[in-house]
Order: sequence, then structure tokens, then C-alpha cells
Amino acid sequence: MVDVLEAEWNEKLRGLHDAQEAFEQRRQQDHPTLGDAQRQQIRALAADFPRLWHDSHTPQRERKRMVRLLIEDVTLTKRDEIVVGVRFRGGATRRLALPVPPASWELRQTSPQVIVEIDALLDDYTEAEIARILNDRGHVSGEGKRFHADMVQRLRRDYNLKKRYDRLRGAGMLSLQEMADLLCVATATIKIWRNHDLLRAHAYNDKNEYLYEHPGDEPPVKSQGRKLSKRRRLPEVVPNPTKEVQCET
Repeated sequence: MVDVLEAEWNEKLRGLHDAQEAFEQRRQQDHPTLGDAQRQQIRALAADFPRLWHDSHTPQRERKRMVRLLIEDVTLTKRDEIVVGVRFRGGATRRLALPVPPASWELRQTSPQVIVEIDALLDDYTEAEIARILNDRGHVSGEGKRFHADMVQRLRRDYNLKKRYDRLRGAGMLSLQEMADLLCVATATIKIWRNHDLLRAHAYNDKNEYLYEHPGDEPPVKSQGRKLSKRRRLPEVVPNPTKEVQCET
């Protein structure tokens, strides 16, 4: 009985030994030992990784495969900045700190330089005129669009820029009625004198509404029988639309 058990035990041991040898042979077939030439090729490929990645002929699917071969996983943590934890397949790790990207509404904001230019141009121009000047200078809105009067008006309100009307009033300009009362004539007469350059006026909007400079010590007066074209006219003062606005960056 003992001899039978011992024979069976020895047979099982031989079977285990044969199975281990077969496993080792199969493992070596599946994972052959790399030769020197193959090792050199792998090292060259690793050193050439940046060139392969940036090569325009490398398709996106190959770039994804390259990443999967190198990286085990990536962890993102968002605080005041975005912390990126990268774990490579070889066990190495790397930590990166990246700024939080701007929100979508921030990407659509109009350039601060354009806002500075609008603020300066409001001293001399209406909103429709400012839109034309900005377009002539090659500026576009935060969404890449050409400017128009309503857009300039919205930007003026959003950035709390002083209205052109208030700027002119702050400079001592008079309203139509105030000028008529000062010169003791009808408002229609003031408009006629303005059209014939006997009074200096400045449009404060795009509706042909004006504020007037004080006429000084020699204001125009009614003079029957004397043509307006023969009377003294004020020299025209033209603002310079090409003046550059300096902006600190």
C-alpha cells in the first residue's frame, strides 16, 4: 500500500515539474529577451519622443497610443489653481500646477485697450463716429465683430464711462434753450446761426442734438437786411481722429 502511494506521489511531482518547465518555456516565448539592437531602438525611440509628437504626419490616434504607453493615470484637483498629478507606468510621478483658465464670458470681453480708446474718443465724438473710427483702426469686439453705435453705447455703460453729454456740460457747454435765453432769440434762430457757423456747437449724440460753446463777448445778434453768409463766421475746429491712445499693459 505504501509503495502504491509513494509511486503516485512521485508521479504527481513529475507532472508538476513538467508543468513548470512548460510554463517557463511559454513565458520565454511570449516575452523574449531583448537583444542589444532592440534595446538601442527603444532608447532611440524614447529620445525621439518630442519629434514624433510634434511631427505633423503623426496622426492623433498614434499620439493617444504614445500617451497610453507612458502614463498610468492622471489626477486633477481644482483649487485656486489646477493641480495635475501624473503617474507614469514605470512608477515615476510628477506634479504640475496650472492656472485656472478664464471663464467663457471673460474670453468674450473687449480688449482693455479698446475701452481706453473709447473713453478718450468720447471727448470729441459721438458713439456712431467712435464705432467708425474703431473699425478704421482695425479693432474688433471680444467676439471678433465690427463695432456699431449700440455696441459702443453698451460698452460705455458696462464700464461706467462718462457720457459725452456730461463731458460737454462739464466743459461749460450750453443747451439749445440756454443759448436762446442768453441771446434773447428763438431756438430756431440758434439752429440757423449754428448751421451758418455763427455759433460753435458740438453734437452729443447721433440724433443731431447739440450743446453750444459760450459765444463770448461778441455774440451774434439779429441784423435785418444783412445776409448770414456775409457775417463773421467762427473758424471750424476739427478733432483729430488719428491721435493714438497710450495704454499701459
